[in-house]
Amino acid sequence: MTTTSAPARSGARVRVQKFGTFLSGMVMPNIPAFIAWGLITALFIPTGWAPNGILGGFNANSLSGVDPTQPGTQWTVPAGLVGPMITYLIPLLIAAQGGRMIYGLRGAVVGTTMAMGVIVGSLGTTMILGAMVCGPLGAYLIKQLDRLWENKIRAGFEMLVNNFSAGILGFGLAMAGFFWLSPFFSWISDVLGAGVKALVTAHLLPLASIFIEPAKVVFLNNAINHGVLDQLGAQQVKDSGKSILFLLEANPGPGVGLLLAFAFFGVGIARASAPGAIIIQFLGGIHEIYFPFVLSKPMLLLAVIGGGATGVATNVAFQSGLVAPASPGSIIAVMIATSKDSYLGVILSVVLSATVSFLIASVILRASRKRDLAAEAAGADALSDAVARNAANKGRESRVGDLLGTGAATGTATGTIVKNIVFACDAGMGSSAMGATVLRNKIKKAGVADVTVTNAAIANLTGNEDLVITQNELTERARQKAPNAQHVSVDNFMNSPAYDQVVDQVVAQHAH
Repeated sequence: MTTTSAPARSGARVRVQKFGTFLSGMVMPNIPAFIAWGLITALFIPTGWAPNGILGGFNANSLSGVDPTQPGTQWTVPAGLVGPMITYLIPLLIAAQGGRMIYGLRGAVVGTTMAMGVIVGSLGTTMILGAMVCGPLGAYLIKQLDRLWENKIRAGFEMLVNNFSAGILGFGLAMAGFFWLSPFFSWISDVLGAGVKALVTAHLLPLASIFIEPAKVVFLNNAINHGVLDQLGAQQVKDSGKSILFLLEANPGPGVGLLLAFAFFGVGIARASAPGAIIIQFLGGIHEIYFPFVLSKPMLLLAVIGGGATGVATNVAFQSGLVAPASPGSIIAVMIATSKDSYLGVILSVVLSATVSFLIASVILRASRKRDLAAEAAGADALSDAVARNAANKGRESRVGDLLGTGAATGTATGTIVKNIVFACDAGMGSSAMGATVLRNKIKKAGVADVTVTNAAIANLTGNEDLVITQNELTERARQKAPNAQHVSVDNFMNSPAYDQVVDQVVAQHAH
C-alpha cells in the first residue's frame, strides 16, 4: 500500500479547534455530575416534580404568595444539594480535570486550590468559567515552579520541598483568586449574561444558530458550547430552574431533518446510509454522523441553520428549557433533562426544527438531483468527494479512504507493525467509540487477535499510537499529538473503505 503526504498547515481554525477540544476535555468527563445535579434540580426545587426544601435548598414557607422562581426565595446557599453542587462541586471537578490535563495530579491539586479562591470570592455567580481558567493556570504555574529546582533537591528532601512549594503556591493563588480574579470573572459572567438577556428581550436569540450550526460541522462548537453556554446555562438554572441555552447546540431536530431529506431524495451512498445515521443521531446523540452530509453539499448549511433557528424560536415562544446539559445530544438525554413545565415546548422545538430542516434540505436536494444522479452514473459520489474538496480548500492533499502519511517532517511509516489503533475525536466518546466498534468487529472477523482498537480524545493521544483514525477535519490536530503514527482520514466513522485497507494491512503483518 502506497501513501502520499502533504505538509500540514496550521491556521486560525485549527487553533480554535484545539482550544475547543481542551475546553471539552475539561467538561465532558464531568457531564455525569451535571446530569446528577440536573436530576436533583428537576426533582427538588420548588417548581420541580417533588419539591423538597431540605434537598432543594429553599424555605418552604416562602412559597406562600411568593414567586418561587425569584432569586432569594428559591435558593438558600449553601442549604440543600442544588446550590452547593453547582456552586462548588461542578466547578471544582472541572478545575481538577483541567489541572490534571496540564500537569497530572499535582497540577489538579494546585489548580483546584486556585479555583476555590475564585469560587468563594464570587458567591452568587456560578464560576464554571473561572474554574476553566484557574484549573489549567494553577497547574501550569506549579509545573514551571517545579522546573526551577528540578534535579537540584538534595536526597531526602524531595517530599518536603514538593509539598511545601505546592502548598505555598496554592495559598498565594487562592488569595489572588479570592481578591483579584473573582471580581473579574464575575464581571465577565455579568456581561455575557446581559448579552444573552438582550438577545432574548430583542427576540434575536434564534440568530445564534447562524453561528452555532456551521461551527458544529467544522468542529468549532466546543469553544462556544463549553466555554460560554454551559456557564450561562448553569447560572440560569440556578436562578430560574431551567435554561434555553442548553438547547442551542444539543437539539437533534436539525440533523434528523437533514438526514430524512437524504433518505428520501439523496442518491448513492448518502441515501443508503441516511436511515442508519438517523437512528445513531436521534437516539444515540452522535451529531457528527450528519456532518459529512452537509460537507458534501455546503448549501445544506441553510437547512440546519433554518432548523436550528426554528427550534430556538419555539423554545423562546414557549419559555422552555433544560435543567442540565443534554450530553450526548440524544432525544433521550434531552427528554430526561427537560424541565417539568417545558415538555410541550421542547418536543415542539425538536419536531418543528426537524420539519424546517427537512423542507429546506429537500428543496436543495431535489434541485440538484439530476446532476447528482448523473455524477453517480459516472462513478462519482458527493458524500465520498466531500473530503477531497474540503482538503483542497485547506490547501493540502487528502484522499478519502486512503491511509495518509504523518507529515513531511517524519515521513510515513507504512511498514511499521500496527498493534495499537486509536480512533480520535474531540471528546473521545460518541463518534470515535462508534468507529472503533466498527473496525474492531472487522478485525475480529478477519481472525486477528493481537491488535487493539480503542477510542480517545485527540488531546489525550500519547504519541505511542501506531495508527490513528480521525475525521478529515481533525486529522491535522491528531498529527500534532501523534507525529510518529500512521494517520487515516475518513469522512464517515460508520462506513469508510479505509477500514478494509487497515484490515488488509494488519492481516498482512499477521501473516508474516
